Amino acid sequence: MQQQIMTAPGRISFREVERPKPGKGQVLIKIMKIGICGSDIHVYHGTHPFTSYPVTQGHETSGRIAELGEGVKNFYIGQKVTIEPQVVCGHCYPCRHGRYNVCENLKVMGFQTTGVAGEYFAVDEEKVTPLPEEMTYSQGAMIEPLAVAVHGARRFAELKGAKAVILGCGPIGILMAQACKALGAEAVLITDISDYRLGLAKECGADFCVNTAGQDFGEALKKAFGEDGADVIYDCAGNDTTMGQAIKYARKGSTIILVAVFGKTAHVDLAVLNDHELDLNTTMMYRHEDYEEAIRLVREGKIRLEPLMSRHFAFRDFQAAYEYIDANRETTMKVLIDVDENEK
Repeated sequence: MQQQIMTAPGRISFREVERPKPGKGQVLIKIMKIGICGSDIHVYHGTHPFTSYPVTQGHETSGRIAELGEGVKNFYIGQKVTIEPQVVCGHCYPCRHGRYNVCENLKVMGFQTTGVAGEYFAVDEEKVTPLPEEMTYSQGAMIEPLAVAVHGARRFAELKGAKAVILGCGPIGILMAQACKALGAEAVLITDISDYRLGLAKECGADFCVNTAGQDFGEALKKAFGEDGADVIYDCAGNDTTMGQAIKYARKGSTIILVAVFGKTAHVDLAVLNDHELDLNTTMMYRHEDYEEAIRLVREGKIRLEPLMSRHFAFRDFQAAYEYIDANRETTMKVLIDVDENEK
């Protein structure tokens, strides 16, 4: 079978490898779709701090079970599925207490271990989540980033009836806005400096869309939510500007949740954070229940994924997909690789 391999930053090739056989407790999945995310782009540019080369990428995916390993009873051949790409130790304190998403020895497929970018992929059955048969493979490949948003949204325990702000209008930001609304937020305000991305956010249900390149964030926040401001602010951009806005304009005693990964050491006003008794929380990936909730929300029509699907590329055009993303940064949200071009 064909397998993708990134031999060095910006260099992708393909190799012929044996089709894997599922071991005991494993299933073999025929891969249909693979999503490219921001972290994959960092690997492509050689800026991901925890990935070495060569590496086979792919962690956002969907497929169909092709073969069952010994002892597998909870799945069937032909079943539509997605994969949870975390590889955890199961022994550290977080793992022993149900927080394996922050495992002390966490690895992720496509970064520190082999990813799914091949025609078939063998994986332990506990990392496999069934998809509804009516869900498309493209939707299935976006359950992983949606689970990131679901997990992040639920890091604020009082979301029902809340007024929420999302800083940053990339794929995770727009998914976060939708997840907050779907999970009970009264209203969502989202910001960015791209009218195109803000238009997509509006299409996906954001109540207030603010371009902070031309509008004062503090004034827009007050106009939308009144003097009391927001109950929670999610930073999905991850830079000094957005975190600075969050700290400056958060209501005293309210919550800020950092969703994005800071690429550089932050320089923000922690004195104000302290003086205003703000809760600064963080979020990391997801757990199985977030996958299940993400699937439920899509199935019930509470999340729109299609507006975020920018373009599809054939499996052998992996390199062209990255080049397209680089050339169309502002207008590209989610690029999908069609490993099987005959499936939607």
